[in-house]
Amino acid sequence: MITVTLKDGDKREVMENTTVDTLCRDISMGLYRAACAARVNGKVADLRTPLTEDCTLEILTFDSLDGKKAYWHTCSHILAQAVKRLYPEVKLAIGPSIDEGFYYDMDSSFPFTPDVMEKVEAEMRKICKEKLPLERFELPRDEALRFMEEKAEPFKVELINDLPADAHISFYKQGEFTDLCAGPHLPDTGRVKGNALKLTACNAAYWRGDSNRETLQRIYGIAFTSKDELDAYLERIEEAKKRDHRKIGKELGLFTIMEEGPGFPFFLPKGMVLKNTLIDYWREVHKRYGYVEISTPVILSRKLWERSGHWDHYKQNMYTTVIDDEDFAIKPMNCPGGMLVYKNEPHSYRDLPLRVGELGLVHRHELSGALHGLFRVRCFTQDDAHIFMTWDQMKDEIKNVVKLFDEVYSVFGLTYQIELSTMPEDHMGDEKDWNFAQQTLKEAITEMGKDYVINEGDGAFYGPKLDFHLADSLGRTWQCGTIQLDMQLPERFELEYVGEDGQKHRPVMIHRVVLGSIERFIGVITEHFAGAFPLWLAPVQVKILPVTDRAAAYADELAAKLDVQGFRVETDHRNEKIGYKIREAQMQKVPYMLIIGDKEAESGMVSVRSRKEGDLGVQSMEEFLSRALREVAEKAV
Repeated sequence: MITVTLKDGDKREVMENTTVDTLCRDISMGLYRAACAARVNGKVADLRTPLTEDCTLEILTFDSLDGKKAYWHTCSHILAQAVKRLYPEVKLAIGPSIDEGFYYDMDSSFPFTPDVMEKVEAEMRKICKEKLPLERFELPRDEALRFMEEKAEPFKVELINDLPADAHISFYKQGEFTDLCAGPHLPDTGRVKGNALKLTACNAAYWRGDSNRETLQRIYGIAFTSKDELDAYLERIEEAKKRDHRKIGKELGLFTIMEEGPGFPFFLPKGMVLKNTLIDYWREVHKRYGYVEISTPVILSRKLWERSGHWDHYKQNMYTTVIDDEDFAIKPMNCPGGMLVYKNEPHSYRDLPLRVGELGLVHRHELSGALHGLFRVRCFTQDDAHIFMTWDQMKDEIKNVVKLFDEVYSVFGLTYQIELSTMPEDHMGDEKDWNFAQQTLKEAITEMGKDYVINEGDGAFYGPKLDFHLADSLGRTWQCGTIQLDMQLPERFELEYVGEDGQKHRPVMIHRVVLGSIERFIGVITEHFAGAFPLWLAPVQVKILPVTDRAAAYADELAAKLDVQGFRVETDHRNEKIGYKIREAQMQKVPYMLIIGDKEAESGMVSVRSRKEGDLGVQSMEEFLSRALREVAEKAV
């Protein structure tokens, strides 16, 4: 007998080699039907995994991230099986789960048109109804190669060739279809609800992301455990299309990307107002939280990037040049420059913690196919900060950063989930230091009453991190904030401070971004607000609409008063009907319109129209100003 400890602490005595799904059935048939995968001793596994020793066990349903991954990964195999049934000549590449759904890359002599996709989707539903078991088996590398060569799958052969000679390769078989795969998967295809899956798109993709290799077709799909969930998702996608920041950015005159600079956004006047207002807020918050601001050069020598490790590990994403016969690089991140600033003068323990912020312009080479509006660009402003501290200051500094995050995100009405990424296999530094750093992150978050999920082994090679995944008004998540502990860069750059004992010590460091990228965050909040920015952030806050030429002078007088109070105001003097002016101001998402006719000009009043609440009636200018100033001061959403 072995002891299995469940997530809630309950212990079960079971026979050795009992499978997870058997135990799951004994616990609850409802849980058994909902189960997608399991986590055994922290490792995700199939439900049919035999339990061979005392262990911890968590049953993963579709409500969990790893449960969704198993569900969607199985969907990708169903997709591949459907394509091979209908079009046996198609060659298969890879088919993983992704953040939302799944895809499969395929080499086909014909395009996957909407008609073809419809046929494939119908075949997928048939496969779901067949309830085919997914059976895992392994082959030695040589046999695995022969197996895929006989199936005439060249991409699979290439993948196997890249594996070690002594490797045993795993496969999953469902009916007549077998795929190279590490898993895990659902027990059978019947676990996927055929009426709750949908193929959503087909795009071109390079094999292994290499533009010099074959161009494949990537079919995307999504699936849920009920049709209602699928319908809600599809409605959300349609709403997301209306909120596309590229579309809204063009309509509101915020930014553009031109063929002369692919991946390099041009910010237009109104977009610059938005960007600068965001930056002003960033500076105001950071001053209150005890940060100083620096600016480091955009171009720095190769020697620096070699010292930081970027030249060896990140050079393919860097833009380089030669100055005076010496190699230089445009910075892809601000950290190494921040190290030099710290080293510029000696430091005492009394200086720590030292919180140093930088709005640094960085450049990273991205493949043209990956570029996407402001979300994926080649040039962006990273709102970095580096906090230098002693080891015993670490927990308080983490809490201080999280408090800052809470304040900033709440201003935009954004909630978040926290993910803790722990030590990877390929890491630098002492495991004892890693354990201390990870435990400190856990304790800091827990003491603040916050929950987190663990992303096992996904930390950077130099330290564990907390990622903050923001949820917008449509429920979509965006990874923006990060708290990254770094025990290695201070070592590489030989950073020091003089301790209370008069001896030199090595500080530990936090890399930290709140918004992540100013440009990307503008894209996020543009879609979050659908372009209807709150008053304090709106590029044009008030639009004055004179009804007659006689009211023009009074309109200009009001504009001047608003300008003195710091409002961004425009006056529409065009010879157009007032209804047309109002509709256009609404299309431009202006928070307030002041409609000025002869009566308002004579009485010294204003007729106020709110983007959100509609007609607010006639008010005195003082009354409107009081309302608007309060709204700006409170940064009301």
